[in-house]
Amino acid sequence: MSSRPSRLKTAPLTSAVLAGLFVASPGCSIRKAAVDTIGTAIAEGGTTYARDDDPELVAAAAPFGLKMVEGLLETSPQNATLLLSAASGFTEYAFAFVQCEADFVEAKDLSRATELRERAKRLYRRARAYGLRGLEERHREFQKRLRTDTASALAETETRDVPLLYWTAVAWGAQISLSKGDAELTADQGLVEALARRALALDETFNAGAIHDFFIAWDGSRPPSAGGSPQRAREHLDRSLALSRGQRAAPLVSYAESVLVASQDRAAFEETLKKALEIDPDHDPRFRLENLVAQKRARWLLSRTSELFLE
Repeated sequence: MSSRPSRLKTAPLTSAVLAGLFVASPGCSIRKAAVDTIGTAIAEGGTTYARDDDPELVAAAAPFGLKMVEGLLETSPQNATLLLSAASGFTEYAFAFVQCEADFVEAKDLSRATELRERAKRLYRRARAYGLRGLEERHREFQKRLRTDTASALAETETRDVPLLYWTAVAWGAQISLSKGDAELTADQGLVEALARRALALDETFNAGAIHDFFIAWDGSRPPSAGGSPQRAREHLDRSLALSRGQRAAPLVSYAESVLVASQDRAAFEETLKKALEIDPDHDPRFRLENLVAQKRARWLLSRTSELFLE
């Protein structure tokens, strides 16, 4: 799971407090103002999930938070902070707890794996829609202009737009990866890359190298004939590790899975995943949950080494 957007250290408010404020704010404009204030606090509130050491607990709790954000968006549909929270939250949940689970169970239950991937695809679609809405709120007719004049539309974006650019690209790209039979959606790959490259140009340090993580998979999972490049993927890996000071396992796992399997370099594959597993999740609590999720995938990949490599 990619690292989360930076957030203010404000404790999330409880649903009981929300209910009380709604009762006290019957007017539409007053209620919207309350939602904007509360929604921003929730969306930016705390690092509880990121620092948690129990992925299963987070998996069970996350849907409630996501539905609360969607509920708040019903009252304040133009709140860009809430739209970002929805885009990032649904993307992270879909990958860490739905798509990965599909991979883990596929060998034993293909039907269940197929159901989970369909669900992940729907969640990514939802996340992508929220991300595009957020960009639309800041840049008039952004979605239309993204398709008709991509360069011009992206040229207007600023550093503050990097989180929305990044999460929209990740959700859109993940949706495409699970929809290889959808020619119309697959044709959007150029737009996905353009969003991510604009985010990288504006702030390569975002989330301690997370945009470089995107390009590890982007360049590493495609053959050179389709624009991929193992060399560029390696460069992105090195940069991501430098920006995170080696405290994030995700780039190592992504590189092993996307590049080293394709090149059939078993020794490097095993060495890279072992490096990912050597990272102490407690060393930097900001990445604790992310590292636990990535390390679970690393162990799963290692368990499949004989299947992934011919020798």
